[in-house]
Amino acid sequence: MATRMIHGAFVTNPSSGSLQSQAEKLKPTAGFGSKLLFQFEKKSRLGVGHVSLPIVAMRSTRVEPEIMPVTTVDEPKAEEQIKYLQTIQELGDTSVGTWSKPTVRRKTKIVCTIGPSTNTREMIWKLAEAGMNVARLNMSHGDHASHQKVIDLVKEYNAQAKDNVIAIMLDTKGPEVRSGDLPQPIMLVSGQEFTFTIRRGVGTADCVSVNYDDFVNDVEVGDMLLVDGGMMSLMVKLKTEDSVKCEVIDGGELKSRRHLNVRGKSATLASITEKDWDDIKFGVDNKVDFYAVSFVKDAAVVHELKDYLKNAGADIHVIVKIESADSVPNLHSIITASDGAMVARGDLGAELPIEEVPILQEEIIRLCRSMGKAVIVATNMLESMIVHPTPTRAEVSDIAIAVREGADAVMLSGETANGKFPLKAVKVMHTVSLRTEATMVGTQTPPNLGQVFKNHMSDMFAYHATMMSNTLGTSTVVFTRTGFMAILLSHYRPSGTIFAFTNEKRIQQRLALYQGVCPIYLEFSDEAEETFSKALSLLQKNGMVKEGEHVALVQSGRQPIWRSQSTHNIQVRKVYDGEPIWRSQSPHNNQVRKV
Repeated sequence: MATRMIHGAFVTNPSSGSLQSQAEKLKPTAGFGSKLLFQFEKKSRLGVGHVSLPIVAMRSTRVEPEIMPVTTVDEPKAEEQIKYLQTIQELGDTSVGTWSKPTVRRKTKIVCTIGPSTNTREMIWKLAEAGMNVARLNMSHGDHASHQKVIDLVKEYNAQAKDNVIAIMLDTKGPEVRSGDLPQPIMLVSGQEFTFTIRRGVGTADCVSVNYDDFVNDVEVGDMLLVDGGMMSLMVKLKTEDSVKCEVIDGGELKSRRHLNVRGKSATLASITEKDWDDIKFGVDNKVDFYAVSFVKDAAVVHELKDYLKNAGADIHVIVKIESADSVPNLHSIITASDGAMVARGDLGAELPIEEVPILQEEIIRLCRSMGKAVIVATNMLESMIVHPTPTRAEVSDIAIAVREGADAVMLSGETANGKFPLKAVKVMHTVSLRTEATMVGTQTPPNLGQVFKNHMSDMFAYHATMMSNTLGTSTVVFTRTGFMAILLSHYRPSGTIFAFTNEKRIQQRLALYQGVCPIYLEFSDEAEETFSKALSLLQKNGMVKEGEHVALVQSGRQPIWRSQSTHNIQVRKVYDGEPIWRSQSPHNNQVRKV
């Protein structure tokens, strides 16, 4: 038996029980196969006492925390696990002592693609309750009538939901290159010759049409053609005026309208097609929250779309999908022009070597974080759950990596659109994200803070509000009409929840995408204190805060609410039981005024 000492600086808190009882919380519940050894050092400036707690391990070597298996059917065990993880997060936080702990909520958001498996009222309600934050409409499938039905159902849910809201994302089809129709599937065998032609209506055992007239001009002898992202591959051997003759390298079953890529190249098609413009207008008419624009190659595409939206009077944010080889050299300018990015790993891994995908994923997340833009990781996250009720262990790790790298959201595609187990897929994504977040102590500071500070006083206040929230272990409350301050706070990743109150339904829905933000609709009063009291009452009523808990209240942003343009402040206020009221004494206040 080996005994180790865990050293930490604590402030003793009568309400939190004895130190021995706190140590007891570290013990795993029944069912664990081995003891967990936790090591942490506390550097809290609040500490006035030094405590050493003995933790006993079965081996003298370093013991890693046991990763709980993902289960979606054993609800009692899942609840025990979450309670235990909350204890871990609380005791591993930088704030242990006088400040009552906020309720733990999942921070990473979940985007669900709605399709035949989930396009009913019952399923959308169940998806929302299981953890869906954004409903994605894939315009590559279905028609406007089917998508209109989904939009209406999501809006119906939002109208009646008390403490939840679902954003709507319209994902454009983009300039996809596809093979033509076949009377029946063709089995391609390695070594055989096969031809793609720009002549329309061809579909034989050795030749099929392509829907792109410049296909012959875009490919060269020696290029590798990939079917369905690499499920089959063919090498270009010869070009004629209207055809491309290939040798099958990796065979398989070729069906109608299959997606084609050229390794290392992008088609010279416009990023926004005529169909896309028609779908974008459909989105404007229905006031969707986000566009996910496919195959963006440069910033000009984003500027073109934003100009169109401005002229149409549409307040819709633009998420660029990074999925083509041409977009990689222009990453910085593309993300700068957009409101966020999606790492669309399917086509990205088809046009570029697959070993580059995880490196690009990390780089895109880093860029978005440094610019304060939303970032979504998508494609194949739980692909096996389209047909199986449990995920592979690699898929679980994939979700955890995206969460650790700092993604605002992770996305499900076929898993919820046409999979057999859409609800289980969402529950797995929820559980894995929450488990991973419980192990992430503190916040990673974006690398460009010095530059960010130069842009707006609110940047500095968002940073310091985050530091205060992390130090004191509080949630953050912010009031916003544009969403600006809530998004800034999300950018800095405070350890507590960001409760973003807004009197604009559109802003409430938009904020559903951002990491750590819990958007809440509230009619603002003319008086600040009356609105603050209403907000806290709502939080306490819905169990989002509890008696004795402190919250950091931030008043800053581009549009002043109940303050002068030149005044920004952060306050720490306490929740009381019964009729929720603020401190009778002056709240702890950190204020800046320009004079």
